[in-house]
Amino acid sequence: MTINCKGKLTDFSKPKIAGILNITPDSFYDGGKYNKSGEIHRRIDEMISEGADFIDVGAYSSRPGAKHISKDEELKRLLPALNYLQKEYPEQIVSLDTFRAEIAKIAIEDYGVAMINDISAGNSDEKMFSLIAEKNVPYIIMHMQGTPQTMQKNTQYDDLLNDIIKFFAEKIFKANKIGINDIIVDPGFGFGKTLNQNYQILNELDKFKILDCPVMAGISRKSMIYKLLELSPEDVLPGTIALNMTALLKGANILRVHDVKETKQLIEVYYKLHLGDF
Repeated sequence: MTINCKGKLTDFSKPKIAGILNITPDSFYDGGKYNKSGEIHRRIDEMISEGADFIDVGAYSSRPGAKHISKDEELKRLLPALNYLQKEYPEQIVSLDTFRAEIAKIAIEDYGVAMINDISAGNSDEKMFSLIAEKNVPYIIMHMQGTPQTMQKNTQYDDLLNDIIKFFAEKIFKANKIGINDIIVDPGFGFGKTLNQNYQILNELDKFKILDCPVMAGISRKSMIYKLLELSPEDVLPGTIALNMTALLKGANILRVHDVKETKQLIEVYYKLHLGDF
């Protein structure tokens, strides 16, 4: 299973790490940590040195109830990271976490961004699908009900797993029809799901193999862990590692994480076990 990034094939026979860079004041875990150029640059250096395969940069907080920001504000926040990545790490695969086609277009054309990570799967901007097809970049589509402002008010499903898989099947069909072939699916843990629904999705993550696309799991330090354990996001790295191992065993191809170094160790021991080369 592969995707084409900038003319090079990325192979998912070994799971990949997407290191999270949130340039926001209000993200649930690291909001406000990386709002100055020096802090952003240090974090990028750190994640790359620790083994991140992708750097996933986002400037629009998608936590439940997050404040809406303008396109201009989103781009202003992104520029210190995109400039630095382009200058210092031109070969690094960068994904941009945005649902706005205009922002995605600028990032691809002017800053060499290789992949777009859209939490709305094209629902928030009708121009996104055509842009992805035109620019021929991989597209991460995530399942979410509603918007970050409303999603936790809408957690009703007829059949949780089947509803989400049907959502992806329809999106993939639409994307393939206009020439988008490099697609990654993200079940959207925490996006319009209850705590129990999140665990059900993780427990049945292998069902997403029917879509024949790489699967990204974004579980890192989320409320499905810290609310269950009655702890803060800062205190749930062990829980995150446990659930990420489960995700790998259930077929996840990409782990989207805050903690790159620890996840790199996790993948190495998982891969040894997976290969069975004893």
